[in-house]
Amino acid sequence: MVDLRERVVLITGAGKGCGRILAGVFAERGAWVAANDISPVNVEEVVKEITNKGGRAKTYLEDVAKKLGAQFIIKQVEDDFGQIDILINHAAVEPHVPLLDMDEWDWHRVLDVNLTGAFLMTQSAGRVMRERGKGVIINLVTESARPGPDRREAAFVASMSGLTGFTHQAARELRPDGIRVFTAKNDPAKIVDEVFALLKDLEE
Repeated sequence: MVDLRERVVLITGAGKGCGRILAGVFAERGAWVAANDISPVNVEEVVKEITNKGGRAKTYLEDVAKKLGAQFIIKQVEDDFGQIDILINHAAVEPHVPLLDMDEWDWHRVLDVNLTGAFLMTQSAGRVMRERGKGVIINLVTESARPGPDRREAAFVASMSGLTGFTHQAARELRPDGIRVFTAKNDPAKIVDEVFALLKDLEE
C-alpha cells in the first residue's frame, strides 16, 4: 500500500462524485487533503466528514477556471502545508444542451472549467512540484464522453477529448522534472483502484 502519511493531496471538484470519494480515501490513508470546489455547499461537508473521523482536510473555495483563482489555491495550499505531492483535477461541468441550441456562454464555460481549469492547475502546481523534483498529477476523464445519437453535450465531449490530449502532452513535458501526469477514468466504481494503482506503480 502506498504510504500517504504527510503527503499533501489537492483535489479540485472535491464536493461531489469521484472527487469526494477520493478525498475520503486519501484522508483515511493518512494524507492531508486540500479540498477545492467553487461552492461551499458540498465541499465543506466533505471536509467535516473527514475531520470528524480524525482525518486532516481543509477547504479551498475558488474557481479553477480563473488564473488568479488557480494560483491562489496553489499558494494557499503551499502556505498551509509547505508542499503539494499529488494534484487530482476533477472539477468539471456537464450541461446537457443540444448543439444547435447551445449558446456561446455554455460552450466557453465548459471548456474553461474542464480544460482550461486543468491547464491552470497543472501549470501552477507543476511549478511547485518542479522545485521539489517530484509530484503526481492525475486528470479525471469521463470515458462515456463519446459522440452518440442520444448525447446532447458537444462542449463536454470536446473538453474531455482535449483533456486527454493535454494530459499526454503534459506527461511528456513534465517527466524530466520528476512530475508524472496521468489520466484516470471518472468512474465512481473504479476510481479508487485505478488511482492507487497509478500511485503504487510509482512507488515500485
